[in-house]
Amino acid sequence: QLQLVESGGGQVQPGGSLRLSCAAGRFSLDYYSIGWFRQAPGKEREVVGCISSSDDSVYYVDSVKGRFALARDNAKSTVYLQMNSLKPEDTAVYYCNADEDWGRGTQVTVSS
Repeated sequence: QLQLVESGGGQVQPGGSLRLSCAAGRFSLDYYSIGWFRQAPGKEREVVGCISSSDDSVYYVDSVKGRFALARDNAKSTVYLQMNSLKPEDTAVYYCNADEDWGRGTQVTVSS
């Protein structure tokens, strides 16, 4: 198991930014496609975006296009989710995923 760990969550005002990180300790994420998901209270977990292992191509769900961006730092074996122009509806627990491995999530709260 990769033992994925998310970090970087917190509370911000609408319009603010956060950068989430996904790391796997001593394991390298270089060869994994990484997905970010989120789950809001009372809702099903949904995909936010993913970055391919082969060519770092990215996919984003329509609701975050133009606001969120995925990137890898292979030197740190970390995948980042940069979130800008945050909205209250972005409030959720955010999880990263690689194959069948999931982290425990990090809470993002957007409120004034």
